[in-house]
Amino acid sequence: MKIVASLEDLSHEQWMEYRKKGIGGSDVGAIVGLDKYRSAFSVYLEKIGAISLADEESEAAYWGRTLEETVAAEFSKRSGLEVRTRNELLQHDTYDFMLATLDREVICPNRGIGILECKTSSEYLKEEWTGNNIPDSYYVQVQHYLAVTNYSFAYIAVLIGGNKFLYKEIERDEEVIQYLYRLEADFWNNHVLRKIPPPVDYSGSTTDALEDLYRESVKERRELSDECMEWIGELEQIKKQMKKLALRKQELENRIKHFLGEKEIGTYDGVEMITWKPTRKGHRVLKMKKAEVAINGNAGIN
Repeated sequence: MKIVASLEDLSHEQWMEYRKKGIGGSDVGAIVGLDKYRSAFSVYLEKIGAISLADEESEAAYWGRTLEETVAAEFSKRSGLEVRTRNELLQHDTYDFMLATLDREVICPNRGIGILECKTSSEYLKEEWTGNNIPDSYYVQVQHYLAVTNYSFAYIAVLIGGNKFLYKEIERDEEVIQYLYRLEADFWNNHVLRKIPPPVDYSGSTTDALEDLYRESVKERRELSDECMEWIGELEQIKKQMKKLALRKQELENRIKHFLGEKEIGTYDGVEMITWKPTRKGHRVLKMKKAEVAINGNAGIN
């Protein structure tokens, strides 16, 4: 790996410019389609400077950065391994568009140097960390870092809900890394450098990026292509289907409510399937409890 710059010597503006010069760990999940909050299309627009890079931290991102030192210290305490900061922007020896900034490095007496990635997570997302699970976007982020540094192992430590701490080891996965080489090279060489956008997708990130990109409008006309007319036709069909489905949904809910009457709970073979209970304001809300049983077990029932 190569050292591109010392982070301590960079101003905020300089750091934002460096982020446009390659693919960082936080970009990878979006590029390979595993990030719930960003898309390849929005990352592309950021890299070519068409829209501004995310400059304002979300509340979650702020606390993640603020608690990074706490998470790193707790990992060191529990694992017995030494950790150290590395305030440098790193670059892959061969693929110069692959960049990395590490939260920490881990010093292991028997294995040498590895990576420590520090995270915080909401209590609502705790299922993503059960057993051997690691969120996919974080996994490819760590493999990206292992590719850049050529290290063989990493740890990811997470504080969940502010009161549950755990850490997991991640081994270097050559198959995943080769996959990342191909996808990142394609994204950088065939899209960013050639200024050809990747396909527009359904994500909220793409929606926001388009609104940012085309914030200013002009009162001019553009002739629609045949393909665009096909999109419009499909969209109209979807709208009609959605309207029909909404009416059918309301009808089915009303039938269930009428069947339950004053009863709050509906069971099938003794299993609670649906409830129609009042809220604190007194309005009764219908909720499915075992929807997958109803769908799979009674598909033929009208």
